Amino acid sequence: MTIANLIANRNEAVLSCTPMDSVQHAAGLLAEKRIGALPVMQGESVVGIFSERDLLYCVARDGADVLHQAVGEVMTSPAITIDPGANVLKALSMMTKRRIRHLPVVEGERMIAFVSIGDLVKYRMDMIEAEAEQMREYITSA
Repeated sequence: MTIANLIANRNEAVLSCTPMDSVQHAAGLLAEKRIGALPVMQGESVVGIFSERDLLYCVARDGADVLHQAVGEVMTSPAITIDPGANVLKALSMMTKRRIRHLPVVEGERMIAFVSIGDLVKYRMDMIEAEAEQMREYITSA
């Protein structure tokens, strides 16, 4: 299965921020929406990722004053992205190797979706459960 198949039925807008937004604003969005990361957008292009990890590192390094800095100063950049045609298992492998939990799905220069490791693990678990059910049916019908 491809990333495009995984995101095909999504219709909600991806929450994001800009490099000029304050760290406090972005942290507020993470807390309010109970999410782990935001793509940092300049127009339709992803220029970075602002995650809980970025927030923790910059607060530990610079203290509370960092809340008034721009996201562009503390985000992880460039963002690691994935093509919608990529296989879900390739994306999962990439996230594991790079130790990241979120991937912008990019077509050309435009971000079309944002997937989390939770999305990919859920897909994989659903596949494993479906295979196990097929095996049970095969065994009981034989």
